[in-house]
Amino acid sequence: MDKKQKRKRKQKQKLPRLFQLNVRLYFLLLSAFAIATFFLGSNNEVLAAAQFGIVVLLMIYSRFAAKKRTKKLLNYLESMTDGMDLTIRDMPLPAVVYNPNSGEIIWSNKRFSEAAGLRVPFFERSITEVVPEYNGDWLLDNKSECPTLITLGEGKYRVYGSVVRTEREYIATTYWVDVTAYEKVSEEYLDSRLIIAILVLDNYDELVKGMSEKEKSVILSNIDDRIVTWTGGKGGYLCRTNRDRYIFIFEERHLSSFTNGNFSILSEVHADVGTDGVYATLCIGIGKDGDTPHDNYRYASLGIEMALSRGGDQAVIRNRYGFEFFGGHSPHLEKRTKVRSRIMASAFGELLIDASKVFIMGHKASDFDSVGAAIGVACIARAKKKFARIVINQDSSLAQNVIETVEKLPEYFDVFITEQEAILEMDSKSLLVVVDTNRPEQVESESLLLSSTRIAVIDHHRRAADYISNAVLNFHEPHASSTAELVTELLQYLVDRTDILRVEAEALLAGLVLDTKGFSINTGSGTFDAAAYLRRAGADAISVKKLLQTDIEIATARYDLMRSAVMYREGVAIASGVKNYSRVEIAQAADELLNIKGVRTSFVIASDGDSVCVSGRSIGGLNVQVVLEKLGGGGSQSTAGLKVRGKSVEMVANELKKSIDECAR
Repeated sequence: MDKKQKRKRKQKQKLPRLFQLNVRLYFLLLSAFAIATFFLGSNNEVLAAAQFGIVVLLMIYSRFAAKKRTKKLLNYLESMTDGMDLTIRDMPLPAVVYNPNSGEIIWSNKRFSEAAGLRVPFFERSITEVVPEYNGDWLLDNKSECPTLITLGEGKYRVYGSVVRTEREYIATTYWVDVTAYEKVSEEYLDSRLIIAILVLDNYDELVKGMSEKEKSVILSNIDDRIVTWTGGKGGYLCRTNRDRYIFIFEERHLSSFTNGNFSILSEVHADVGTDGVYATLCIGIGKDGDTPHDNYRYASLGIEMALSRGGDQAVIRNRYGFEFFGGHSPHLEKRTKVRSRIMASAFGELLIDASKVFIMGHKASDFDSVGAAIGVACIARAKKKFARIVINQDSSLAQNVIETVEKLPEYFDVFITEQEAILEMDSKSLLVVVDTNRPEQVESESLLLSSTRIAVIDHHRRAADYISNAVLNFHEPHASSTAELVTELLQYLVDRTDILRVEAEALLAGLVLDTKGFSINTGSGTFDAAAYLRRAGADAISVKKLLQTDIEIATARYDLMRSAVMYREGVAIASGVKNYSRVEIAQAADELLNIKGVRTSFVIASDGDSVCVSGRSIGGLNVQVVLEKLGGGGSQSTAGLKVRGKSVEMVANELKKSIDECAR
């Protein structure tokens, strides 16, 4: 700290001391009255002299009493350290004694004054005036060590202490241990820890498709240059390990520059476009906080796997505690092939054959996609001579029309069961199939999930940080339009078309139509192939339309919600309800808002009774899954939702707007 800074600090500290109600202020007032008596009155010299004499005597008595009080205090403190070689006065550590209630300093040793860089006495001054960042609540909580390091002067200190009670008040005795050198070493160690990053050109095949070797070499060279420039100046090691994969090793001190820039390389590589108009996209997986470099490499690999499962074009930081996501705002390109579906179908068929019992469940408040996919899996199980049970809470299901229609079939007698019934029937060889979700807290029954040892997951939503990690089979395709599409692909390899009941085909088609908003959102060639297969299996479009019909009360409430919509920012509409609405009404209102010209992203916020629900939809605007994920929700790029308890609609709306602003940067 230079002389100018010290001078400014002293000036700041003089002002509060000037107004502090202590003994010196009283002496000043008495002296002022004596001076006024001398100058304002005639023949009052004797009275003024008497007043001055009294002031002097009081000052002498005050100093004597203060010294006596300090000596008594020191004797008390020394009696507590009886048997030690050093007394508190002579100990080599800075020490200060103060009143924990008022913060007033009672006594401090010379080393504390030197550490604070001040020569003035600390008597009757507040400790927070001397050390602004100090907070003594830890002593009042009966702790012996301050939970944080304290800056005193130019050093960092670890503070220890205790509180004792005297005859009249409590006093706190604190000892300040200089850990400046240790802290510098610790910071250097943390900053120099190795971080491993894996960079993958996730759409390599689509990017170079149809290119000549020369064109391919040029575009890959451009991408290399961009990555080298982005990683340059960090003192790290960058190596290209494959045609589409890089490894980058650097120190942790540089990680903040990448995160503060929101991993700008993700958008920079978009400038490199293939012959078919496909722009390059990267996935970045970063591993940190591992005990060994091998742990960090494993974390980086998990980060890459997570980034790819969420659609690519994003960065994921993985440490020992969880995931952190960056990017993921660009529209997805279809990257699916029938090869993976065939492999998954074969593996799923083997699991069904080996299972003693089959249980199927979707997410809470199941919709048409969840119920339709569950019915499709039940069809596959029946073809493999396994009787499947669908675990569902029919009271909260949004696909009651489908359930009521299917329950009339003899094949579905006693198929739909409750959570309690499933837990009683399950054994160690049972197979639990989770459809239309990959998050443990969103499944219909968390207890059933925890009690299962063999789990298969079929889902199309972008993977969340808290995904089901112990699944023996994970058919996860974020580029698929719906889970119904994925189950339909499995049906083509595992079931004869004639074994599919017409109602089952219609239930799957209803889920597919709902999630694609009538084949207008997030559709690919696989979506239409699945729809065509279901049509050939007997699905009737008119019957599907009837299944998706809603009551007039729901339609009226939907339009009532839409009337509250406002344009928050360009292309983003937000509607909020002042009364209670059902989840169906909230979701349908979000869908309908996309029919308004100029709206590319819609959010509807309303209470459904005991919680606040948010439904988000997008047709090429913001990634609603990224927006709502920041608030604890999830979904896909075009469709996402959130359910919050303990907050008002207004509070959730403010948090939503903040998340929208962050994602729109």
